[in-house]
Amino acid sequence: MSAKRVLLISNGHGEIAIAARIAQELTAILPDVVCDHLALVGDFAHPSAMHDVGPRRAMPSGGLVAMGNVGNIARDLYGGLIALTLAQWRFVRGARGRYDAVLAVGDVFALLMGLCVKAPAFFVGTAKSVYVAPYGPMEERVLAKATAVFVRDRATAERLNGHGVGALAPGNVIVDLFAVDDDPRADAAAADFAPVIVLFPGSRQEAYADGVVLADVVRELASDRRALGAVLSIAPGLSAQRYADELSAAGWRVVAGNDPMPFSLADGERTIVRAWRGSIAPLLRRATLVIGQAGTANEAAAAAGVPVAALELAAARKTHWYRMRQQGLLGSALDLVPGNVSKAAAEIGGLLDDAPRRTHMGAVGRERMGRAGGATAIARHVAAAIGAAS
Repeated sequence: MSAKRVLLISNGHGEIAIAARIAQELTAILPDVVCDHLALVGDFAHPSAMHDVGPRRAMPSGGLVAMGNVGNIARDLYGGLIALTLAQWRFVRGARGRYDAVLAVGDVFALLMGLCVKAPAFFVGTAKSVYVAPYGPMEERVLAKATAVFVRDRATAERLNGHGVGALAPGNVIVDLFAVDDDPRADAAAADFAPVIVLFPGSRQEAYADGVVLADVVRELASDRRALGAVLSIAPGLSAQRYADELSAAGWRVVAGNDPMPFSLADGERTIVRAWRGSIAPLLRRATLVIGQAGTANEAAAAAGVPVAALELAAARKTHWYRMRQQGLLGSALDLVPGNVSKAAAEIGGLLDDAPRRTHMGAVGRERMGRAGGATAIARHVAAAIGAAS
């Protein structure tokens, strides 16, 4: 019997990680399955159980495009979005008969592309939720064409079921992304820091500039908290050397290190920040607070019960809608603070001094993000559909 083939289609950076996590579970159930991956957004290497196929290209927006976001849409159009989308559409149409199933991860557009393959199509919705932006009537018509629909929370599944769209909420795969073994090297990253703050600048190109701002906020906080320190997470696909160069240009003393801690930042003789290239899960186990401009990583922190603060940076006004959507998803687990370094430090300092509020934020984050186990459940549905579930 020939090996089963599944095409995974992702529509964002975090969605690539989610697709890879499901592929990992699917290969555990079906060791001979071939998991191909079409990235509608992004062009960077990622170690996973998936094999990249089809046209792909980095877009100026980094995938942050939504209705009304005219600036990002215009930049992507100028950057070749139409040609890329047409090439990807031709690829999925040409893939008919080659796959036993399709798994679309992201928004409904990813599912529309997947339906072109004419194979059982599964949809994993990552962004929409009744907490912030429920699926609309046109989207529900598309969802109804899927073999199975998996959404991020029970309330969203109940709404879709009430509208005649069968939907399941077996667990949030974002929670699964970081349910990994501990890394004892993270002890060194957080050594002598109390409290430990984790910095998530994000995974797009603006993360370099945002990382400088976050580090400056930590320096301000550390001025009257003599043991406070932070660990700066460098996302896959970003350059530790570029971070080091930009931080040095901003006045930091950069001390070279070794992986997974490529450098540290010092103010005088005191180390205040250490960079980290490993999984973020070990950092979250040690964190008192996250200051993050990220998407998936911020949500992972909330799922782990770690309070999250995000800065409203002037340079990020074009993506303000995204941060507001994230606040809708996470509720009071996320605190939006001013983008000014001194004002941000003052508000975050108040949060550090308010243990009951941090405990409440952690509880809300766990409740909003839901339980683990979604990746395994989804993989089992796909395996069953292609006739070889265990």
